[in-house]
Amino acid sequence: MKIKKGDNIIVIAGKDKGKEGKVAEVLREADRVVIDGINMRKRHKKAAKAGVKGELISYAAPIPCPT
Repeated sequence: MKIKKGDNIIVIAGKDKGKEGKVAEVLREADRVVIDGINMRKRHKKAAKAGVKGELISYAAPIPCPT
């Protein structure tokens, strides 16, 4: 895989087609990359204690990378 952390990437397919971002993490064994601001997902976090609110956490999920 020729992609490294810190490279600028343009997405060529999928819901984020045409968007550009910086590589945050490379998952070589799975042939996937995590790009800042691309393929964003939301996860609900339950309240840990009474009186503390739960929250929504946004994170960038990995996308497949051509080799």
